[in-house]
Amino acid sequence: MTYKEFLFEAYRYDWRERTLILAYRFLDGPRFEEKLSFDFPPVAFNAAAETVLDRIFRLIFLMSGVSYYKAYIPRTLRCPAFPLDRDTASFLQGFYENGLAEFAWKNRLALHGHCRFDWDTRTPPTPLQIPLPRRTCVPVGGGKDSIVTLECLKAAGDDLILFALGDAAPITACIATAGLPSIRVRRQLDPLLFRLNQEDALNGHVPITGILSAIVSACAVLAGFDAIAMSNEHSASAPNLEIAGIGINHQYSKSFDFEVDFASYLTRQITPSLAYFSLLRPLSEIEIARRFGQHPQYFDVFRSCNSAFRQSPAERGQHWCGNCPKCRFVFLALAPFVAKHRLTAIFGRNLLDDETQTDGFAALCGLREHKPFECVGEIAECATTMAHLGASVDWQDDKVVHRLYAHYPSLRQGDPAEFQMLLTARHPHRVPDSFMAKLDACG
Repeated sequence: MTYKEFLFEAYRYDWRERTLILAYRFLDGPRFEEKLSFDFPPVAFNAAAETVLDRIFRLIFLMSGVSYYKAYIPRTLRCPAFPLDRDTASFLQGFYENGLAEFAWKNRLALHGHCRFDWDTRTPPTPLQIPLPRRTCVPVGGGKDSIVTLECLKAAGDDLILFALGDAAPITACIATAGLPSIRVRRQLDPLLFRLNQEDALNGHVPITGILSAIVSACAVLAGFDAIAMSNEHSASAPNLEIAGIGINHQYSKSFDFEVDFASYLTRQITPSLAYFSLLRPLSEIEIARRFGQHPQYFDVFRSCNSAFRQSPAERGQHWCGNCPKCRFVFLALAPFVAKHRLTAIFGRNLLDDETQTDGFAALCGLREHKPFECVGEIAECATTMAHLGASVDWQDDKVVHRLYAHYPSLRQGDPAEFQMLLTARHPHRVPDSFMAKLDACG
């Protein structure tokens, strides 16, 4: 099925129900209605803040449309709800093209330059300064990274509020363990989208962290905070592969490029009063794993395995599946820092002593085709960590470690100092100086 246009038809916020309703449709085709429920009472705010909130709602509306647009990917995207200025259209163009790059590659499509957002010559709105209380929000994803962020800022004495998108068990459990105040937003996708996916619609990965970033920005006004500390690390910027000079990155909306674009758009068109940055951007995945190892209270509740975050609650896994790239990567990253018996207890088995996992770990280390399309560390980080385990008396005899170390000279020839460099390297970031001092202090 083909359609000529994708339309951003309407949005509205129901103050009584605390629900944002988003309406989309394909020209002469299916219609969709999505709902976002803000499950907390709003704070009082002034007229300028209400204007800022409406601008953020518009941004949520435009960014969330990517979930529906991908079903048939027409060339033209038009917004009857309100006209777009050139700056907004340019931001959205980059978000849709880069955020859907993996989806396009897997569906054998060429999206670069394919879509076009209609815009006119109107002047972009002037950003508004608004009063927001000095408080930091940390979005919690249920994995090790956001735990490191919240525990670092908690140790620094920051006034914190945690954010959850949805009600997946690992997120709820991590928030409970943190013992900090929290807010939650529930996203209800239109069921028609899932029915179309079973028929002729295209399907695949969408840049969900970008959508989450816009949603939590609205919460800054509704709940009252002036900083959003994300937990996206340096490795999120590394593409999984490049085709004709175009990077295809599973983690695009966690990347440094997206962070810069999103934060800049907030400042240019919405408000300079809200800071958006990733606290962990200066760190490697392995350094984050080392820091996580200092918080054993989370060992039995955190989970990064995708099986825990499926759309249908009935289909969500209750434990680490132990047989996916994310399970393998987290096991590998934690192996140098968590006692072997304890790490094995977390996952229910020793993944590095299971020879059927050899190819999966080899892929993480760059010894196969390309970096897996998952939220995993850089190839160099994984290979360096595997080489470190190959020289460790605790791990060197495990089947996967032994086999990879024996068959790939590059692992044996690595400089041991490279592993230590993973723990000390500092990468480009946008962390404000006051937060950088807290990150350094909690190392």
